[in-house]
Amino acid sequence: MARRRFRSNQRHEPTTERSFQEYVLSAPAPQTSRTELLRLIRGGEDTFLELKVKLSNIEKIGQEIVALANTGGGIIIFGVNDQLRVEGVDDAESVQDELVRICREDIRPPLVPFIDRVAMDNGRRIVALEIEGRRRPYRTRDGRFYVRIGAEKREASREELAALMDEVRPLGYESIPALGATIADIDEAHFWSYLREFEGGAFEEVPAAGYPTSEVLERDLLLATTNGHETVPTVAGLLLFGRDERVAELLPRAAVFATRFSGDSLQAPIVERVRLRGNLATLHESLLRFITRYCDLHDVRPRRQSETHMEESPVTPRADYHRGVLAEALANMLGHRDLALRDQPSRVHIFDHSLELVNARRSAGFSPVAQKAIRYGVPQRLNPQLAAVLTNPAYGLKLPFRGLPQLLRESRHFSNRRAEIISFNDEFRLRIYGI
Repeated sequence: MARRRFRSNQRHEPTTERSFQEYVLSAPAPQTSRTELLRLIRGGEDTFLELKVKLSNIEKIGQEIVALANTGGGIIIFGVNDQLRVEGVDDAESVQDELVRICREDIRPPLVPFIDRVAMDNGRRIVALEIEGRRRPYRTRDGRFYVRIGAEKREASREELAALMDEVRPLGYESIPALGATIADIDEAHFWSYLREFEGGAFEEVPAAGYPTSEVLERDLLLATTNGHETVPTVAGLLLFGRDERVAELLPRAAVFATRFSGDSLQAPIVERVRLRGNLATLHESLLRFITRYCDLHDVRPRRQSETHMEESPVTPRADYHRGVLAEALANMLGHRDLALRDQPSRVHIFDHSLELVNARRSAGFSPVAQKAIRYGVPQRLNPQLAAVLTNPAYGLKLPFRGLPQLLRESRHFSNRRAEIISFNDEFRLRIYGI
C-alpha cells in the first residue's frame, strides 16, 4: 500500500497567474525536517515518491512532475541514488531555480513549486519538490498527459484522460443551493413563460395539482436541489427566476452599480450613481434604462451631425450606441460574472464618449492566449447553465447578436472604433465607443 501523501493538507495552491507569482515571490514555504525526508527515503519509491540522483533530463523531470500531479500529488527528492543513499546535489540553489522554471513554464496549467533544501549531517544537501495536483489534468509543454502507477509513470489512456477531464467541470458556484431560498421565492410567471417557449418541453395543460415548479426546476432544468425534504433553488435558479426583492435580500453580491461620469475617466465628476438589484432580467432592463437616460440607442448608424453645429454647442452631445451591441454586452456581463466573489460587484461606467462594463474574474480568461480565444468565439465560461438560459430567446431578452465576437464586429461597424478588452487586477473590462 502506498504511503500517505506528504504534508498534503498544509499548503494551498493559488488558482490564478497573478496569485501564482505573488506566492512564489513572497510566501515562505514550511521547512521539511531531515527526519521526515529520511523516513520517506528509507521506504523507497512508490506512487507518491520519486527519487533522483540529480536534475539532468529536463524533459523527463517535467513528465514526472505531471504524472505525480495527475495522480494526486507527491514528492520528488533530488540527491538520492537507486540504493537509497544520500549523495546530495552540487548546487541546491540552481536545482531549485530550475525546478521553479519547469513548474512555471513547461507544465500546463502552471504548478506552484513547494521546495525545501535540506542539509544532512555529512554536509550534503538534498532538494525536495512537493507537488499538489489541485487543478488537474496537467500536461507537458508538448501536450502530453501522464499518470503514475506505482513507482512508474506512463501516458494516460483514453479512459484515464476522460476521468481527469471530468474534474475540469466541478460543481460551480452557480450550482450550489441558495441559502435561505425556497421555491416560494421563484417568480412563477417568468419561469413558466420561459418553459412554454419550448414546444412539448413544458406542460401543455395545467395539472389539477397546479404548476409543479419545484419538480421542473430540479428535474428538468437542474436549477434546484433537494435539501432534506425541501427543494431549494440554486444560485443560478434564483438569479434567473427569483423574485426581485428576494434576490436582493439573499444574493446582495448580485447587485450592479451604474455610474454616469461628466468626462472620459473615472476621475471625472460623478453625475449620478445607482445600485441596481433584482433577478437578471430585471437587471438587464434596468441597466438599459439607465443607459438610455444619458445615451441614444439606435438600430442603425445615425446620420452625422454637422461639425459646425457640434463646435457651437456648449454642452457635450449625447453619445450614440448600437442598441443590440449594448444589449448583448450587458447580457455577457451578467452571464459571466464570478459569482463567488463577494465584495467586487459588476459595474457599468458611462463616459462622454464611451461606455465601460467591468466584471470581476478569477480565471485563466485573463491570459493573453485566452483573450484571443474569446475574440474568436471560444467561450471562457464560469456559469454555463446560467449563461445558456440567460441568452436563450425564451428568457425574454432581445439579443440580436450572439456572443462577444459578433458584438465586437458590429460595434466597430457602428462607431468606426474597435471595442477594447482590458484585464488587470482580476477584472475584465469591455469598453465600447460611441459616436
